Amino acid sequence: MVSSPANVQYLSGFNGSNGLMLLAPSEAHFITDPRYAQEASETITCKVHIAKGPLALEAAKIIKRKRFKKIGFEPAWMNMAEHGRLEKALPSRVLLHPVAPFLEDLRAVKSPEEIALIRHSVNANSEAYARTMKRVRTGLRELEIAAELEFQMKVLGCEKPAFETIVAVGERTALPHAHPSLRRLQANELLLIDMGATLDGYTSDMTRVLFAGKPPKKVRDLYQAVLEAQLAGLDAVRPDIAVSQVDGAARNVLKSHKLDKQFVHSTGHGLGLEIHETPKIGKLQKGVKKKDEIKLRAGMVITIEPGAYIAGFGGVRIEDTVLVTERGCEVLTPTSKELGGVV
Repeated sequence: MVSSPANVQYLSGFNGSNGLMLLAPSEAHFITDPRYAQEASETITCKVHIAKGPLALEAAKIIKRKRFKKIGFEPAWMNMAEHGRLEKALPSRVLLHPVAPFLEDLRAVKSPEEIALIRHSVNANSEAYARTMKRVRTGLRELEIAAELEFQMKVLGCEKPAFETIVAVGERTALPHAHPSLRRLQANELLLIDMGATLDGYTSDMTRVLFAGKPPKKVRDLYQAVLEAQLAGLDAVRPDIAVSQVDGAARNVLKSHKLDKQFVHSTGHGLGLEIHETPKIGKLQKGVKKKDEIKLRAGMVITIEPGAYIAGFGGVRIEDTVLVTERGCEVLTPTSKELGGVV
């Protein structure tokens, strides 16, 4: 039983808000509600069921009719109330069994068609950034800049931002996930923008940093250190390398600049139908043996985004969307990584 929206979309193409799939060895069933009846009948190629109540109860009817005895479910996507409702609706002979995220692992390696869609998303995202930067001036609020970025995404045909657009100025750039506020960009301040677009269902992600005026040495040094770390991370990307080695390549550069303690998140993540997908590009997790660690594979699309954040001063993060190739990687993000300036 597949209830993750992204997994349902991956399997069926359906991107509505209420869909569920039941997969058997020789057949597949798609379940939704009456709002999507026409769409499903026109686009879904497997058996379609329209439920007037909870989708899980419609699934229970199919399970009983087909006499299935063991049903796998996605534990990250089925809450306890739905599990209890489903268990109550099924005969005692039917076992509900949580399964590993094998669909997420399958989605981690993109098809050529998916890679093409991600390229389009990346290019639209960068174009929205370029258009917005022509309009950015000191005096604008973070919220105004974020609104312009998202407006330009829509003008370019994107369905929505891939996540809440991050715009931070001045000392607020030291907040890795700052929410845009009424704070205005002033002269001689950092401006950090982390943005992503969703186009044809596929996401992109990019972070760039600018300065309103001529950046002082402390800013230039911080930026250069993070840029060196990001380039080291990119240089490490290739098939069969452990994700912790890519993370370590970036982290070691920041350590050489005595900025390792100011790097407070992982080096990157996979993306596709969702903005955060397998694999996570981070340190070796506790309890995971090196031989069992996730390794990069050709066809994966990931981000490389080291950063350094100094409370009371500001922060820098540089991020690209990257395709893992047979021999290394291809940086998909076309936007310049020079420390840009704001007029």
